[in-house]
Amino acid sequence: MLERLVYQSTASHEFGSLHLFNLLTQARLRNQRLGITGHLLYFKGQFTQCVEGPPESIDQLWQSLQRDDRHHNVRLIARMPVAQRRFTEWSMAFSSYAALYVHGLTGFFPVDESGTSPLVPLCAAGADA
Repeated sequence: MLERLVYQSTASHEFGSLHLFNLLTQARLRNQRLGITGHLLYFKGQFTQCVEGPPESIDQLWQSLQRDDRHHNVRLIARMPVAQRRFTEWSMAFSSYAALYVHGLTGFFPVDESGTSPLVPLCAAGADA
């Protein structure tokens, strides 16, 4: 069984490219260890993250996210069982401003002027059939 969790939060400070790269590197390592895949969106000081994996791993990650001082106002949007992963290729895909792209950064999807990336619909849809 798998679960998908989606949340939003407010960054505790403005994240530049180095901060975001470090955050992404840490998240990818942790997610690989926990068997979690997903997508992180950073736009206008807000994070939206969609993660999927075994329920016990999602529990562990969710508890950690609520204690992380890099963000606040952590709001759960959805948590649901799912039949399959939607982010099979990435331990953490990432979307943000095109100017933050670092050459060779895999799984990067720039946002448009409204803050949307091609991966956002994958989290916006409901539970899998």
